[in-house]
Amino acid sequence: MKLSFTKDIPLKVPYTELNVVGILVNRLSAILDEMSADRPIVIVCIGTDRSTGDSLGPIIGTSLAKYQSPHFSIYGTLEEPVHAMNLEDTLLHINRNFHKPFVIGIDACLGQVSSIGSIQVGMGPVRPGAGVNKELPPVGDIHITGIVNVGGFMEYFVLQNTRLHLVMKMADIITCSLFSAVVNSAPIHARTREHAASLENASRRFPQ
Repeated sequence: MKLSFTKDIPLKVPYTELNVVGILVNRLSAILDEMSADRPIVIVCIGTDRSTGDSLGPIIGTSLAKYQSPHFSIYGTLEEPVHAMNLEDTLLHINRNFHKPFVIGIDACLGQVSSIGSIQVGMGPVRPGAGVNKELPPVGDIHITGIVNVGGFMEYFVLQNTRLHLVMKMADIITCSLFSAVVNSAPIHARTREHAASLENASRRFPQ
């Protein structure tokens, strides 16, 4: 039995956890299954390829874009990153081109030493730039973040000197988990749309 209330409790799991992909897929699927079927999924991967630690988002965006999936749209790749300079314009573009989009915000973040390597999934937006004291618009109906290094001092230097190996491992896990969750939820949403369409057709044929 799936407990719907658990999706409201933030998830934090180390990337080294034995079944980390399964844990993330279960949580993301629980959230997506309750999403309205007519809302397009838009994934915004925030960051830049000019900083190792801050490249988590663009790496995930590039990996997801390779699937060329019709089930979601991607903003933020290594080729065309979404960062502080264009984030606001990107969000305006999304809101103009999608009707009630369900936005998933993805970003790297800094945290405690004991939390480095942890992947977090939570309801509500990610707040990019908070770790480096920047005021940027919040992103997402839900968020996925990866704690790539320790925060609290010399944040720019710390992000620049984050191990690429850690970033790549976390990016692979998040990419696989998110893609699996979206694909798993797609048939459910398709059946919901078909059911709604059949009810609408029936009401037209047999008006009350």
